[in-house]
Amino acid sequence: MTVLVYEDFGTGRHREASLIRHALGSVHDEELVAGLAGGVGFMYFVFEYEGRAPIATIVAQAHPEPWVQVALGRLGVPYDATRAMKPRWGRVRAALDEGQPAFCVVDRSSLPWHEADPDAEMTGADPHTVVIAGYDGDDLLIEDGAETPYRIDREEFGAAWTAHRKGRHQLIVPTGPPEGEPDVDGAIASTVGHFTGPVLGNQFDVNFGFSGMEKFAAQLRDRTTRTGWESRFGASPEALRAGTGRLHACLEEEWTAPGATRPLYADFLDLVGRPEAAGLFRESARHWSELAVLARDADAGADAEGRGALFEALAQRVDRCLELEGQAVRALAK
Repeated sequence: MTVLVYEDFGTGRHREASLIRHALGSVHDEELVAGLAGGVGFMYFVFEYEGRAPIATIVAQAHPEPWVQVALGRLGVPYDATRAMKPRWGRVRAALDEGQPAFCVVDRSSLPWHEADPDAEMTGADPHTVVIAGYDGDDLLIEDGAETPYRIDREEFGAAWTAHRKGRHQLIVPTGPPEGEPDVDGAIASTVGHFTGPVLGNQFDVNFGFSGMEKFAAQLRDRTTRTGWESRFGASPEALRAGTGRLHACLEEEWTAPGATRPLYADFLDLVGRPEAAGLFRESARHWSELAVLARDADAGADAEGRGALFEALAQRVDRCLELEGQAVRALAK
């Protein structure tokens, strides 16, 4: 017997917002779901591991709070969140039999439809949320952005569920209809706080929000120290291609909606009556996308002068985004 708790699949503009929207019966706009989850933010790190090129990472959406729990909470949707030593298949099936989808955090690279990803080694280290939307015997039906659910054997899915240590066997099940009105003010206040900080309350806060954008621009312009982009990504065409390719992916494709999530968030702000900030974020999105295209189309064989010109052009767009988003956040904080 096949049990499928909803039939609306596929990613709109943002994968996780679409997951939440579909799981709740598509009664909410994607813009509202994304905005209530926090919408936009900024995190910049360059990870370095022995034996491989540095890995530049930007998270342009709200981070690090989990989108599912935050969005459900601000929508007023009650939910049951549990962790266990091993997969709770009985709880999963009981939820699905009652028409309730199950959110899980897995190791992305362990899912067969992602295993060919060129960056699978790294994507598996970051939380990847999927929804168990149904089952057919021992097979599970998984929503993960495609137009139809993926079919996977329960044990194979269980291995992916186990492999991500921080999210191991976490299970989130919405248990009822919304209670009260969406917490728009709380969502906006959270977004403002994530730009102005502190976010984590430790030494890594310099990598978040406006300070993270300033750090990114400074490292792009740094031609002398080991943390500058010339040192990290200028040694070879392969290193430069790795760095610039990551910028495009992070601003347009991974952990984001296109335009560094800014157009989606601007639509949320219009929806809730904050047009001034919406316009500023929409303008900022244009500069983030320009930066992403410049990075994607960069000449990997450029000499030092060419690399310097590229990095300066990227940094100038970060400067402009910082200016615009500073204005937007001040408007939201009024």
